Amino acid sequence: MVRKAFKFVSFIPTVTIGMYPNAERTNKFMPPFNIPVSVLNLAPIRQGQNSQQAIEAMVDLAQSTEEMGYQRYWIAEHHNTPTLVSSATAILIKHTLEHTKTIRVGSGGIMLPNHSPLVVAEQFGTMATIYPNRVELGLGRAPGTDMMTASALRRSKNDSVYTFPDDVKALLTYFGPEEHQDYVRAYPGVATNVPLYILGSSTDSAYLAASLGLPYVFASHFAPKFMGQAISIYRERFQPSEYLDKPYMMVCLNVIAAETDEEAKFQQTTMQQFFLNVVRGTRNPLQPPVESMDGVWNPMEEEMSKSMSSVTLLGSKESIRQQLTNFQEHYAVDEIMAVSYIYDARKQKRSYELFKEVIDGK
Repeated sequence: MVRKAFKFVSFIPTVTIGMYPNAERTNKFMPPFNIPVSVLNLAPIRQGQNSQQAIEAMVDLAQSTEEMGYQRYWIAEHHNTPTLVSSATAILIKHTLEHTKTIRVGSGGIMLPNHSPLVVAEQFGTMATIYPNRVELGLGRAPGTDMMTASALRRSKNDSVYTFPDDVKALLTYFGPEEHQDYVRAYPGVATNVPLYILGSSTDSAYLAASLGLPYVFASHFAPKFMGQAISIYRERFQPSEYLDKPYMMVCLNVIAAETDEEAKFQQTTMQQFFLNVVRGTRNPLQPPVESMDGVWNPMEEEMSKSMSSVTLLGSKESIRQQLTNFQEHYAVDEIMAVSYIYDARKQKRSYELFKEVIDGK
């Protein structure tokens, strides 16, 4: 059965996954939602923090969300951004694995144009050898930075964005069984079966994920414009593979949960300042919330910032429960990866706790 975005269906067919654990399930639209939830962390530096403290906060959030029962914890890749510490993503993943016990840790994602597939396979194969069945590899085709920095990062002067499909196929081979290897192999890496996920913020990667039969993750937390179209393309064009029998659709959403709607709206101003930072091209650390954004941004900046964060679950548990129900009636995704830009680390952890309670029907 093919599922199209915006079309209400009564349930999602069971999804069975080979190397992708805990993916056999039936989704329902009313709570409990019966879908896994995960965490994406860009590892921002809060105002008043240094880089070391930001990394410590990243680990602390991983430990807390592990205890809450979150499925996976992914760390992004960004470069030449002084307000984020997520440039050496593989090192941060290893560090997080060292300080957690069960949660799956991965990349959201590794920006493959910046890296040799062989080196990525060796790094993630090594981590998978040390931490079996806990390492995941989300892959993006963008550089995760400005063009000058991208030029400094690239492994060749060619535009390696266009080699993304071939690079993904190379990684599938490197992590595959011994009998499928060529002369050049990733040691360790061979037969580790590190699961790959295709990330996207437009429709391009939806076609690739569908053709390869891989899970697809859409970046609705900052680029929601093509979300519905990308979901439809992925589901309609999905080809069963040795990795997946049915499409597995994940969506990254901004989530700001609090005890009341008013408190959540107050905490939301940190996220609004974060996106204003992006719009202006400024480099301010994550800011404390403010009583009002009036006077902080002008109308054009407000419109641009809100368009980037338009897919946000915001408010009390009851408000988020209704918002998520509406979202699932339209999109029926298989998993939600929550992003939370909240200045106070305790309130950020409380937001994840409240969201998990909504998912579990509590």
